[in-house]
Amino acid sequence: MVDQALPVLLFLLAAGALSVGMVVVGTLFGPRRATAVKRMPYESGMDPIHDSRRRFDVRFHLVAIAFLIFDVELLFLYPWAVASHHPQGIDAAIAAGAGSGRGVVFCGVLFFLGLVVLGLVYEWKRGVLKWR
Repeated sequence: MVDQALPVLLFLLAAGALSVGMVVVGTLFGPRRATAVKRMPYESGMDPIHDSRRRFDVRFHLVAIAFLIFDVELLFLYPWAVASHHPQGIDAAIAAGAGSGRGVVFCGVLFFLGLVVLGLVYEWKRGVLKWR
């Protein structure tokens, strides 16, 4: 048991020593010139003029949610695309009882893409993608 855990412990020890070492070396040898510009809060390259607690337009959040929805969609499509071109991919899932043929899997993916396109059309009609 100790022989199996020794490489993991050595890896954790090396990772911890490297992390602490980089912070210590940066602190010891890094420049310490604190100017007024460095003390200012960074606001995406813009000078901060307003209070940090001001209200944002809801469109910022709608665009962020739309991006997340269509980004997560790719996470569902990527394994299907890889498995469809691999000899043991979808056929192995079919043999395990997940479906009755490649057509069922393909129809499932088309249904999923149809739902995503329907969501895109809904967002388009509601004006989420239009920046005023």
